[in-house]
Amino acid sequence: MTTTRTHRLGRPLLAGTTAVAAMAVTAGFMAASPEQAKAATGPRLSLVAATGSVTLTSWKEDPGVYLDLGTYLTAEGTPLELRATRKSYKDPVVLTQTVYEGGKATSKVLPKGTVKDFSGLPGFAEITLTDKAGKKVLSRAESFCPNNASGRIRPDAPATSKYPESCPTNPFTLGSVWGVEKGWASNTYAGSYTQPVKLAAGTYTARVGVAKKYRDLFGIADKPATVKVTVQERSWEEGNGAGAARSAAADEHAGHGAAGGHGTAHQAPAEHAAHAAHAGHGPVKPAQAGAPETSGATPSYNAGHGPLKAAPPALPWALKKRQAELAGAQDADAAGARTGDATGQTDGSRKAPALVPAAKRPTGKASVPDVPKPDLRSLPAYGITISDGAENVPGKDYLAFSANVWNAGPAQLVVDGFRSPGKAKMDAYQYFYDAKGKQVGYTPTGTMEWDPRPGHVHWHFTDFASYRLLKADKKEAVRSGKEAFCLANTDAVDYTVKNANWHPYNTDLATACGQENSISVREVLDVGSGDTYTQDLPGQSFDITDVPNGTYYIQVLANPAKRLKETNLDNNSALRKVVLGGKPGKRTVTVPAHDLVNAN
Repeated sequence: MTTTRTHRLGRPLLAGTTAVAAMAVTAGFMAASPEQAKAATGPRLSLVAATGSVTLTSWKEDPGVYLDLGTYLTAEGTPLELRATRKSYKDPVVLTQTVYEGGKATSKVLPKGTVKDFSGLPGFAEITLTDKAGKKVLSRAESFCPNNASGRIRPDAPATSKYPESCPTNPFTLGSVWGVEKGWASNTYAGSYTQPVKLAAGTYTARVGVAKKYRDLFGIADKPATVKVTVQERSWEEGNGAGAARSAAADEHAGHGAAGGHGTAHQAPAEHAAHAAHAGHGPVKPAQAGAPETSGATPSYNAGHGPLKAAPPALPWALKKRQAELAGAQDADAAGARTGDATGQTDGSRKAPALVPAAKRPTGKASVPDVPKPDLRSLPAYGITISDGAENVPGKDYLAFSANVWNAGPAQLVVDGFRSPGKAKMDAYQYFYDAKGKQVGYTPTGTMEWDPRPGHVHWHFTDFASYRLLKADKKEAVRSGKEAFCLANTDAVDYTVKNANWHPYNTDLATACGQENSISVREVLDVGSGDTYTQDLPGQSFDITDVPNGTYYIQVLANPAKRLKETNLDNNSALRKVVLGGKPGKRTVTVPAHDLVNAN
């Protein structure tokens, strides 16, 4: 149970992540022979160091170093594939391993309590640091997300990894898939989920090993990696190169928009900043500090739905695409975009229908064909807090919250908006596809409107969801005025459902929601993903100034007008219990646990 007192919510943090892990492991790995691969009973996992020495920078203005030591978990023979699931919020998280043998996949349930959430394997990496005199100065264990920054370790490894790009941290996640592709390696560094270490300038020896329980569980040899660590102290004011380097380091640990990582040309400024930082092309201001963690499906640039803590470092799709463009690659798949396409899959091979919005309105007669449709569901509210109106609306008390509506599939939600010349709103249409991804129908479904408010500045699809504050008897007390949304795949809610897309395209607003002068917009909510709006955005609150203290429920309701066509309309509502207290101007909110989820 969490009690939050009055405070003022800050503005959304509009910072991007530019974490890139560059690995060059060129020796010590040999391709397995067919006989060896056939005899394997699971992945052959090893802990390796990409380099024997690393240099870490401690900034005088903000001392502390992050222990990105360049250690990786490699997989040979078959992938390491894990699935974390829970039947409901009343049930604990269960971890299973998918074992591939003889071309067949079998599931192996791992011991109870191996994991408690969806952020990775807790206490996986054990790190000790000794100084020049051999004195131990640090001993810590860190979690490991198998979806961390990764790369191939041999030339005949699969060109792309089918696994998602990081582990989700939304408290109401239902299912997650983690994996290290065969012939690939995944960084054991915990990224922004770990804390910096204050170390004096000098040299150290780092010893990184795998905890015994995981060695026993996955058959990993007890062979710790040793890395020489040099800590250098620098100042932000030392020059252009230092400023740029500081920006790169700060960006890696800065807050960012949720989920994405699969960017487009709209993200070029962030890409350019990343390249400039690495190249030292002039001074760049240090990035803002990381924001409160509310998601983290994959690393991304600003999503615009609120400040979210950066996920563990991975190679963002925007940079993959940019690298391919620079190399003259014309095919996005050459840059490692996605694996193949198939129906009814939950192995990461599912990809979206064409996501480029049509410039013209659909032709032919509108119809709702008998094909798979999306299933919209709401997560219970979280990130719940009390805010006053500050200087803008003095004398007001607000109950702010984060909300997420997700798509359980088996089909994507695809909505196009078209604007007639001179009209303020777009006419919206929902599209339908057959099992092969061919468009077979469409139907009118309301409108889209331009939202110019800070934190939005994009096109919203109306009547996608609504928020209500209900009394203890479940009767409505207050209704939020927000009922319009830009759809983006900000959170990986359940990647184990049928047709889940492990690499959704429109994961941030730069890819989805258009500009003020757009004539058409396509917004897509992919299978397995949800769209989070955080509590510091306009409209994400209830005015409780005149609401008496007592017990209430925050209701998040998907598709309130039932305009969207779904497979099921009976699972669109989610309730979260809250207890209001305090006095005017100093209101409080207590948030009881929601079954086993004790997160406000």
